[in-house]
Amino acid sequence: MSWISELSGGQGPPKFVDDSTDKVRDPSIPGRMVSNKTANRPFLAYKEYREKQEALHAAWLEKKKIHDEKIAKGEKVGPLEPDPTAVEEVGILGLLKFILIVLVCIALAGKFFTGSFMWESNSKWLRLDTYIASPHHRLFSEKFLSEFNGKDGKPLYLAIDGEVFDVSKGAAYQPGGSYHHFVGVDAARAFGTGCFQTHRTHDTRGMSEKELASLAHWKKFYAEHKDYFKVGRVNHPPIDPASPIPEHCDPKKAKAAKEAEEKKRKAEEKEKGAAKKPEHEEL
Repeated sequence: MSWISELSGGQGPPKFVDDSTDKVRDPSIPGRMVSNKTANRPFLAYKEYREKQEALHAAWLEKKKIHDEKIAKGEKVGPLEPDPTAVEEVGILGLLKFILIVLVCIALAGKFFTGSFMWESNSKWLRLDTYIASPHHRLFSEKFLSEFNGKDGKPLYLAIDGEVFDVSKGAAYQPGGSYHHFVGVDAARAFGTGCFQTHRTHDTRGMSEKELASLAHWKKFYAEHKDYFKVGRVNHPPIDPASPIPEHCDPKKAKAAKEAEEKKRKAEEKEKGAAKKPEHEEL
C-alpha cells in the first residue's frame, strides 16, 4: 500500500486530480466545483433539498410574523397556513397504513418465493372462519347428524361433546377407514374411554378424571386442526339419570367403576341416614 510506503519514508500516492468536465457547484462549500458523477448526486440532491426547505421555512416565518402583527393591531385575518416544512406525526391512521403495506409486501414475497400468499401455511389462524362465525353453522338433531356419513356425496361430520366438525379431508374417516365409526354420531365417551365400539355415545356420566382429560384433549385437537372445522352443534335429548351408565369395555376398569359406583351409592345413603337421625332424636 502506497500510504505505508509514505510512512516509511518512501514515495506517497499521487495527488487526486478531478479532471471531469461535467461539474456543478458544491452546495456545501462556496466557490467550489465538484464532479456531477453518479456517486455524488444523492449528496448534491439532499443539500439542494435542505436549502429549499430552509427557504420555505424562512418565508413561512415571515408570513407568520405579518399575521401576528395584524392580530396585535386588531385586524381580522384568516387562519395561518401550516408550515410546509413541519414534520407531521404518524398517528394511528399512518400506523395502520404502514402495517397494511408491510402485510401486503409479506404476502407478495410469499407469492414470489413459494407461489402462495400465505407462504404455503395451512394454519387455522390464517383462515377467516377462525375469527368470524360462519353463517352456515347449524343445529343438528342426532338423526340429521347421522346422514353426514360420506354417502351420496355428503360430507363427513362427527360430533364430540356436542360440537360438530367437518372431517371430510381425513382419510381415516372415509368409508372403510379406521375411524369411520366416529362419523355421524357424538361418541364423546369413546374419545375418553377408548371403547370405540361400545361407547359411541355422548353420555359422560361416571368417567374418571383421566378419561375426561382425554376427552378435553380430543376436543381441542378437532377445534385447532388445520383441515377440520366446526359446522355447528348437535342437540341431544336429556339423559335419564336413572338409566344405567355404559359399562367399560375393559373388564378390570368395568369392575373398578362398579365398585366406585357402589361406594358412592352407600356414601349417599349414609348421608341421608345421618340427615334424618336428628329428627328421630327430637321425637
